[in-house]
Amino acid sequence: MNRIDLEGRVAIVTGAARGIGLAIAKRIVASGGAVAVWDMDRPAAEEAVRVLGRASAHVLDLTDEAAIGAALGATQAAHRRIDILVNNAGITGGNAPSWELPVAEWKRVVEVNLIAPYLVTRAVVPVMIAAGYGRVVNIASIAGKEGNPNASHYSASKAGLIGFTKSLGKELAKTGVLANCITPAAAETDLFRQMTEQQIAWMRSKIPMDRFVTVEEIAALACWLSSEECSFTTGGVFDISGGRATY
Repeated sequence: MNRIDLEGRVAIVTGAARGIGLAIAKRIVASGGAVAVWDMDRPAAEEAVRVLGRASAHVLDLTDEAAIGAALGATQAAHRRIDILVNNAGITGGNAPSWELPVAEWKRVVEVNLIAPYLVTRAVVPVMIAAGYGRVVNIASIAGKEGNPNASHYSASKAGLIGFTKSLGKELAKTGVLANCITPAAAETDLFRQMTEQQIAWMRSKIPMDRFVTVEEIAALACWLSSEECSFTTGGVFDISGGRATY
């Protein structure tokens, strides 16, 4: 594993208590950075901090604007700076045809996967602008490009996150703050528990490399996008789908 230089950088990683978020947090720490773990699962967040070492735990509902403000203040008090924001937390919301998905579930997925990253970004980006430096990495999905059947809520939320990233990148282009997103194929994380076996098999069948992406592979890309070496790319959409993406 090469060492991406994040020496002295501080990152907020949402949903960092497990899965992709924890893998990203581990790679940041291995690269010399520190992590503020923003997660709603207190025991898992505290365990993540124990594993990570250079980290702090901040337990909150990412759809709650007031809670985000409080977590931001606590993060600044703990680390004195914020250089990186990784909007990773998300849910799948189960699988069904669009007309059979409960309206409340559809709204909840959009709220967690799209509105929450907006609220977090809205709070954190002004801190980065004031510092003249920052990196925002949004974890979207290949579903946001292609639209997975029986997952219209998830696909729509991730497509929205891609669009948000493109707008944000243009808005921040002259500030020293860059914003990009990643569109992974499925990784075998806890989110698989929310899907049917048929849905999981269908997703694998769409990947030419005939395997799921690993969380460590996603973490490597996320950490490069979080680094100073990523210096002339903003509003970008980075594919990591094993050849599935067609654009």
